[in-house]
Amino acid sequence: MENFVYHNPTQLIFGRGQLAQLEEKARQLGPTVLLVYGGGSIKRTGLYDKVISLLQSAGCRVHELPGVEPNPRLGTVNKGIELCRREGVNWILAVGGGSVIDAAKAVAIGVPYEGDVWDFYTRKAAAQEALPLGTVLTLAATGSEMNRGSVVTNWETQEKHGASTTFPAFSILDPEHTFSVPRDQTIYGISDILSHVFEQYFTHTTEIPLQTRFAESIMKTVIENAERALANPEDYDARANIMYCGTMALNGTLPVGVTTDWATHSIEHAVSAVYDIPHGGGLAIIFPKWMRYVYRENVARFVRFATEVWNVDPAGKTDDEVALEGIAATEAFFERIGAPTRLADYGITDEHLQLMAEKATPFGPIGQFKTLTSDDVAQILRMSL
Repeated sequence: MENFVYHNPTQLIFGRGQLAQLEEKARQLGPTVLLVYGGGSIKRTGLYDKVISLLQSAGCRVHELPGVEPNPRLGTVNKGIELCRREGVNWILAVGGGSVIDAAKAVAIGVPYEGDVWDFYTRKAAAQEALPLGTVLTLAATGSEMNRGSVVTNWETQEKHGASTTFPAFSILDPEHTFSVPRDQTIYGISDILSHVFEQYFTHTTEIPLQTRFAESIMKTVIENAERALANPEDYDARANIMYCGTMALNGTLPVGVTTDWATHSIEHAVSAVYDIPHGGGLAIIFPKWMRYVYRENVARFVRFATEVWNVDPAGKTDDEVALEGIAATEAFFERIGAPTRLADYGITDEHLQLMAEKATPFGPIGQFKTLTSDDVAQILRMSL
């Protein structure tokens, strides 16, 4: 196990009816708030009216940044920064999924920064201060509700990068707010959660039994509850289990003392920067191809993945056979729940394959499990077509 420092200041408020706590949180954070949300689903479900009522009861003046894109764009972030500065906003409330929260984080660090907020995403600057941020989560996927990560797309340059930004002060998670999530978005969320665990599970770090078992329990819980939630979108327990898994998958618990990878996320970011595809859909396609490309770097880890997560029987099989059976089980699961399996499902050909490979490696080779150059990325993308 490696040395580590673990700190997570986000207060997680979980369960039915917990939105009521927003009023008291609003009173604590200040009288002027920027409400950030996406395409309008929170208005159709009635959540918007409830949030506005609670903010007004707390005496807040509410300014709004609607229309955050599924891959949040720099232009939208800059609008939010300008609005906060102009109106003297004290704090930000993100109501939505990971994209909305990521955009809100970018606004939060951009307001006090004198330069271009894109500096944080191109490694030219590190965030030192931010406006306070709260979240009301409506989609189990990214874990952004309890971490400091944020991913933003610069559509002008076709770049999509992540940055370390700011932790939410609080996040309200009511599984009932996910009942109305469309089927495809639920599927993308499931693949995103699993992919976050994959990035931290496939490692060369040894003597990490607790972290390994944490990761396996999250993967198995997601797998066990995925089809329940898809069969009955209002299955509270299935939605709650997936929602909590999404948070635990990326709140800093799994990577303590572990060298993690994140190459597949870099590859997907490059694909969606060029083609604007759903993040979770891209990960469902690319991750099994990455697995096939790298598994021989540590076959034992993939054998454990196959036997512990997918219950593959190793009797009479070579380690390679067991490892590949686990990868095949991963592919079969994604196909079974209706996730895309090829880039062709989004109409993507090899036309921009080399461009995407280069965009995945703008700062040099990526990954820790196997270090990947742009040529390696190109091969994985070709396998994904």
